[in-house]
Amino acid sequence: MRFVALLVTLVLSTGIISYSGNIYVSASGGSDRANGSREHPLQTVGEALKRAREWRRLKAPEAADDIRIILDGGVYRQTSPLFLRPEDSGNQKSATVICAPEGTRAVISGGVEVTDWTRGCDDSRVAPHLRDKIWVAEAPLNGTRIVETRQLYVDGEKAQRASQFAPGVMERMVDFNTEDRTITVPTPEFDLSKARQLEMFVHQRWAIAILRVKDMKDDGNGNTVVSFHDPESRLEFEHPWPQPVIGGERGNSSFFFANALELLDEPGEWYQDYPSGRIYYYPSTDEDMNNREVVVPLLETILAVEGSRERPVCDIRFENIDFEHASWLRPSHEGHVTLQGGFRLLDAYKLHIPGLPEKAELENQAWIARPEAAITVRHASGIDFIGCGFRHLGATGLDYVAAVSNSAVNGCTFEDIGGTALQMGTFPDGGFETHVPYVPAVAEDICRDIKVTANTIRNATNEDWGCVGIGAGYVRDVTIADNEVSHLNYSGICVGWGWTALESGMCNNRITGNHVHHFAAQLYDAGGIYTLSNQPGSVISGNRIENLIDAPYATNNRAFYIYFDEATDGYTVEGNHCPNPEFGYNRPGPKLIVGDNGPHISVK
Repeated sequence: MRFVALLVTLVLSTGIISYSGNIYVSASGGSDRANGSREHPLQTVGEALKRAREWRRLKAPEAADDIRIILDGGVYRQTSPLFLRPEDSGNQKSATVICAPEGTRAVISGGVEVTDWTRGCDDSRVAPHLRDKIWVAEAPLNGTRIVETRQLYVDGEKAQRASQFAPGVMERMVDFNTEDRTITVPTPEFDLSKARQLEMFVHQRWAIAILRVKDMKDDGNGNTVVSFHDPESRLEFEHPWPQPVIGGERGNSSFFFANALELLDEPGEWYQDYPSGRIYYYPSTDEDMNNREVVVPLLETILAVEGSRERPVCDIRFENIDFEHASWLRPSHEGHVTLQGGFRLLDAYKLHIPGLPEKAELENQAWIARPEAAITVRHASGIDFIGCGFRHLGATGLDYVAAVSNSAVNGCTFEDIGGTALQMGTFPDGGFETHVPYVPAVAEDICRDIKVTANTIRNATNEDWGCVGIGAGYVRDVTIADNEVSHLNYSGICVGWGWTALESGMCNNRITGNHVHHFAAQLYDAGGIYTLSNQPGSVISGNRIENLIDAPYATNNRAFYIYFDEATDGYTVEGNHCPNPEFGYNRPGPKLIVGDNGPHISVK
């Protein structure tokens, strides 16, 4: 018996054989040559996934039950996206679980640190009295390439890109000329005529545009005429919806300039030069920048779960994991002109003779592209995020893109998100004209049976104001319940797409028990809860919607607690608490039922 006991002890201590199904990982104390035991953890998440994948391929005993990849506290920096594929799939008896113990903060990061700061600069673009206050660092390298960035985080806080005004402050434009493709503005206080990377951020109704400035000319009357680079110049002046407003109910549309070293004049601002990549930062304290943690995002996508129609990814769960530091770089290369909800335009124009077979009165066409996302899931089932954190992400946070089913997002926190916090479903993109109803050739391609429950979403949409808290396109049998969604520049919870009364597969969606507040901070045509198109069998009930913000630069005050936008139908709406039943209706269908709602309704 002593021999058997000794043999068991030897096996357990060496980790030669393990039936536990656990793989341990430590960013600071692990090695990818270790065996992955508690005593000898691996160092990277990618290697742990590979070990688990091999267990499943070989049908090892460790795969009989859940395989748990257990991350010790720390930051797991990725130089390429984590790629989960069908071979990583679990099953109902044996899920693949990536987790961290309760009380432990394990961060999967797409960021890289900026180090070796020096104080002072002699660049003539900086005002002389500020030059000794500016700190400068060379951009980090990714292999042989300088890291470009539009986001910078100092001690866990997002810094402000050098801007014409304080955050949230704008100025009214003078004119918007679609023939000359120019915008006329009051001449800026700063001389920006030689600014090499200057951008103009434009407020246009329910969306924004980011336009790279090509030329600025003084018109001699105290104004400056601004022109822009393509492709955004063509898109901005040809697409009819939305464009800036001149002479609106509350004045002209607004703008501000950003991203020039000449504008680096306030504590907390930063700027990255091109092509040197050099980073300039004006700190708000005298602390040595080399004693502070400065991070720029390297990756736009941190995690990609990629199946196919023939071989989906199944049964993978993330528990208590934080995802941080994802980039959003595309506007630096091609500008950013959107239709709605952060979906950028590939092409758009007004029809001289209106009408499509699917919509006789349509007077414009648009082709869109999906926003970038930190975490993407395609062709998958049972992909769950439980108690996770999503922070410091430049575009969309989590995106169930297509053909995702039977999945859950529960008890997660989304904060400091540049675009939409959580997105799901088809928003037909590429060559699919966005007003044509989407009916998938394969029914399973529609996202369905997704439960989004008990999550906290705050401070999303802070780079693209036209994005939303929770956005769902063509989906069915989706539950969005008991979430808190707040501090957004546009709408809170949005379900539906297509602007169509036709049957499209959207149905049986439930929006219940949510608390939506402090929304529509900058744009209009917004809703705390917002719907589009025909969705039979759907419900909006038991929600608390309040603190609709009076956007200071909106040219129209059109925002609602619930907004039934074009062709909304099939919903039963009752038992929702809001200061008053101030709802928006844009040609709703005959089967929209709006019952008793208002301030007298008591909800949790």
